[in-house]
Amino acid sequence: MPDAALSEALREAYASAPSNVVILHTLEIRHPDFKDDAGNTTAIRVVRDQQDLLARLEASAPINAGQQVQFVAMGFELDLPPVDIAPVPEISITLDNVTREIVRHLDEASVSESPIEVTYRPYLSNDLSGPQMDPPITLVITEVEADVQRVTAKARMADIGNKTFPSRLYTATEFPGLAR
Repeated sequence: MPDAALSEALREAYASAPSNVVILHTLEIRHPDFKDDAGNTTAIRVVRDQQDLLARLEASAPINAGQQVQFVAMGFELDLPPVDIAPVPEISITLDNVTREIVRHLDEASVSESPIEVTYRPYLSNDLSGPQMDPPITLVITEVEADVQRVTAKARMADIGNKTFPSRLYTATEFPGLAR
């Protein structure tokens, strides 16, 4: 079954593999404790390429929505979640040659109870006006291991199996007709 979130251009690129268009895979790692030098909330943004990338985020992005942002060139491995019967799909992400800044951000996040989120966005080299998947895939990192050379993380989709249903609580205060 085709993924409706993929743009027509990305589906065409996957199907025809034109030699002049490259699919640029990006990751954005977010946590409330990731701050820049000015104290503003920031994110770790990387692109699997040889050079940095300046691209526009989607209008619904959690940080810098609709703005052009820089993705730093970095080698990483990412296997997208499989279509599987597993209750909560899990993927593995490996970032190679990590900087001290990334390790510092992850150390700060490790003492917090807030989850670390990672968003995958594919871009086409001939269209950087927005990601070619909307909405992009967002996962929650559940485990992180770091050494001098690389960071390896396990990430999961939202655990919808344990969400309450219906998620809205119907009370007599909000709906007076229930009190009768």
